[in-house]
Amino acid sequence: MADRTRTRLLNALKSSGPQTAADLASGLKVTSVAVRQHLDGLLQDGLVDFDDQKGSVGRPKRVWDLTPDGHKQFPDNHSNLVLGLISGLNDIFGEEGVDKLIAHREAQSRKSYTEAVGKAPDLRGKLEVLADLRNREGYMADLVPEGAGYLLIENHCSICAAATACQGFCRSELNLFKDVLGPGVSVERTEHQLSGGRRCVYRIEPAA
Repeated sequence: MADRTRTRLLNALKSSGPQTAADLASGLKVTSVAVRQHLDGLLQDGLVDFDDQKGSVGRPKRVWDLTPDGHKQFPDNHSNLVLGLISGLNDIFGEEGVDKLIAHREAQSRKSYTEAVGKAPDLRGKLEVLADLRNREGYMADLVPEGAGYLLIENHCSICAAATACQGFCRSELNLFKDVLGPGVSVERTEHQLSGGRRCVYRIEPAA
């Protein structure tokens, strides 16, 4: 049970960002005492850290978040192997070879995504399918309604190492979403992990 609560705490901080112990306890439906005990253990292990934030009144509010080592607890699709392959490809075939690799990956994803998303009757259904596909690939995706559209939130980048080495992967994924959802849908990336954001967020709505 202790290991399960510990894992749930890490998942909650990864998916929802910095939170107080009280917020975590409420979301996980466990006692604040238990949460604080587990946070102390995670702090000793270097997986979480806290920031005491002062408010206008009262005592400072202690907000917990993952450390870089905490983020490493989530899968990165064998980052060292991927980085080595990209580096070798660039050495042998140059940037053109890397671009061809990205285009090939994008074409494969476009085919499988289009087949799955095309079965949905409306935009919400398409996005639910897309979020499910991304979850299976390790992106910890959530779909949140907002205004006339939706936010597709990816709390984890399962290809972060590759995207850091070559940002063409990020451009490819944005193009992929636009192609799969079609010309009647607007797709805009509003948060970007590699640009300093905690996560990647796409605002998706019917085109004007």
